[in-house]
Amino acid sequence: MNQKNVTQVSEFLLRGFSSQPELQKLIFPFFLCIYLITVFGNVTIIWLIRSDAQLLQTPMYFFLSILAFADLAFCNVTTPKALQNMVSEKKTISYNGCLMQLFFGLFIGNTENYILASMAYDRFVAICRPLYYSTMMSHKHCLQLAAASWTIPFFHSLLYAVLMSRLEFCNPGEIPNFFCDVYPVLDVSCSDSYTIALVLNTEGLVEIMGPFAFIIISYVFIFYTILRIPSAVAKQKAFSTCGSHICVVVLQFGCLSFVNFKPHSKIPEYRDTVATVMFTLVTPMLNPFIYTLRNNEMKAAMKRVTRKHFH
Repeated sequence: MNQKNVTQVSEFLLRGFSSQPELQKLIFPFFLCIYLITVFGNVTIIWLIRSDAQLLQTPMYFFLSILAFADLAFCNVTTPKALQNMVSEKKTISYNGCLMQLFFGLFIGNTENYILASMAYDRFVAICRPLYYSTMMSHKHCLQLAAASWTIPFFHSLLYAVLMSRLEFCNPGEIPNFFCDVYPVLDVSCSDSYTIALVLNTEGLVEIMGPFAFIIISYVFIFYTILRIPSAVAKQKAFSTCGSHICVVVLQFGCLSFVNFKPHSKIPEYRDTVATVMFTLVTPMLNPFIYTLRNNEMKAAMKRVTRKHFH
């Protein structure tokens, strides 16, 4: 390779939808609308749970408030820069800004996986070990689960950021995405990234599939226990407590698996962009609605809080 084309770039060009300028005019209001709904929905969830003592003392809603905070943080990592680039002539991000975006995107995104695993554990204990629930899901244990859910992804993402910072990049550094993600950044590297990619793929597989496997195993035990309940009404009630969580898990890990585990191509396809938009924008927007529209406790809390503050 010609060494003069290899340099420590100071910024990257985020191509995103720049190849279709006319499409950007239609996408901008769409992205902005999703962003505002996401912020409003997740802030509402956090405010509702923190304002209602009954919900705040319930482990499931304690974790839900953390998930809402993570969704809120995640959409602020990627969306504002994407919106700025859509209306700007210079669609760039600095080298350090790209590494920071990559780090926080991975950090918060993987934290959500562990929070969802903690919520599955809460449902497992509530349904399969109800007599031990108050002990196994005490406030102290909930705090420990929450701390682990943030700490493990932090070091995982730090490893990613450190390894990516060791790469050299070709000028111009054109990233075929609207934000800095692992594969698009690796694609514009001029270094031999095989070893780094192998490490990242292996570690990333463990990081994603670990929480997912834990969730699947938890629900195997949960469904087995529910099916042994003699009362049809009790069965329906037990299933209803898991419905919202299952919907969010399917949405989260479905999009995540498609983005990360499909055969990789340096030329992004339309479906790749759709999957990325679903994971980074649509999923954080839908989570609050899934938990509020399908949840009678959240609806009751909404009524209690609104009466308290507005009457």
